[in-house]
Amino acid sequence: MSGKIKSRIAANADSLSGSVSCDERILRDCHQLYIDADSGLVAVAQSVGVTLLAPRKKITVMLMGNHSAGKSSFINWYVEEHIQRTGVAIETQGFSFVTSGRKRESLTGNATLHLYPHFKPLHELKGVSEYLSTEICTSRQKRFSLVTFVDSPGLVDGDMKYPFDVDQAIMWLGELCDLILVFFDPMGQALCKRTLNIVEKLNEKHGDRLRFYLSKADEAGGESDRQRVMMQIVQELCKRPGLNKCGFDMPTIYVPNPNKPSRCVNQIEEACRTIEKTINQTVQNTLNSLEKDCELITKAIADTLSHDRQTSVDNRRARCKGCVLALLGFSVPFMLMAALVLGSLSRELLEMSLGHDGIEALSLYLAPVVRVFDSMSVEYQLYSCGGLIFLSFLLLILARFSFRSRPTLSGRQKRQLQEKLDYVQEVVKTKKKKLYEEYLRQSVGDQDMD
Repeated sequence: MSGKIKSRIAANADSLSGSVSCDERILRDCHQLYIDADSGLVAVAQSVGVTLLAPRKKITVMLMGNHSAGKSSFINWYVEEHIQRTGVAIETQGFSFVTSGRKRESLTGNATLHLYPHFKPLHELKGVSEYLSTEICTSRQKRFSLVTFVDSPGLVDGDMKYPFDVDQAIMWLGELCDLILVFFDPMGQALCKRTLNIVEKLNEKHGDRLRFYLSKADEAGGESDRQRVMMQIVQELCKRPGLNKCGFDMPTIYVPNPNKPSRCVNQIEEACRTIEKTINQTVQNTLNSLEKDCELITKAIADTLSHDRQTSVDNRRARCKGCVLALLGFSVPFMLMAALVLGSLSRELLEMSLGHDGIEALSLYLAPVVRVFDSMSVEYQLYSCGGLIFLSFLLLILARFSFRSRPTLSGRQKRQLQEKLDYVQEVVKTKKKKLYEEYLRQSVGDQDMD
């Protein structure tokens, strides 16, 4: 192994272990706040019926265009390693993910879906999973540690058949990618209708993510030739509804070659600035999402505790109502039994038990009931007794249903929810504030932070 390669590996190892950019650290810390098994926001939210997705630690940049448009060459230039195969032939037949890691490795489709769980629905698209791959390299050049490139198949017209629905796959990936770089090749394939059709569909939903580039601009001949190619592409794009918009821009880029100098203006650094701008915007969006998710969890926990308190109040009311109905239900047969017992006792025994005044009072209160009861025939008396018994039975059934209460949280569950609420408000929000300050200090002075 040469000394140059050894020094390169050592430098990469040092950078992986210690030199971590502020943006990378912020995205990593935010991701960790979500995925922790015990106190992560995903687990906390799930306990109160809220579903959250952990933010990704890198942005996803998809490159698309006709075959031989320079997509793979751009990735190799950005990474400063020969990762992707390049050439005039169609080298990229599937979707290749290129990301940074601890060591050089190549992953197949199944391993790729395990590495990127948010891309697992790709498995449902027939034939796509067999043409997925991931290239992991140790490069830390530019902002590659925060970027995952998706190199898409080269698009061609005519009878070219793909092993899967490439249009559908690109449209699906466009939903998840943070940035879509469209490369137009000036060597005769720039006006590929398949490319233009997909771009038009992507622009309908994700026009803010699309960026257009005239790649391999140094091979387009002289300046007048490049201008004609640019005019042809712009005219064709502007014919498409939605693409004819103000502020359309298409920088000319090519991979610089010191052995092949060119007088063509190279704006490839503009693509790097676009990627960096997307990273910065993603960091801001991640921090903003963290704040919104904290508020969402706080509201869900507060609503859960409030609903539990209201349920406890409703349960107490139900128990009181049940007690009253049960008391009424038992009082009817009790009064019938008491009347039967008192009616069977002699007056002398009643006087001995209740006294003269007690008998007088009892006679006074029961006289109306006795008169009504005596005025009935024996048959109606039986019906009345049966009706009273049925009423008692009905009251007891209502009492039983009233005693049914809704489940409430135990004391332990309420303490756990309160602890989660305190954790979100005191720990996570404080961490978010510090991360935001750390992010802003990269751009503004300390005096502006006060």
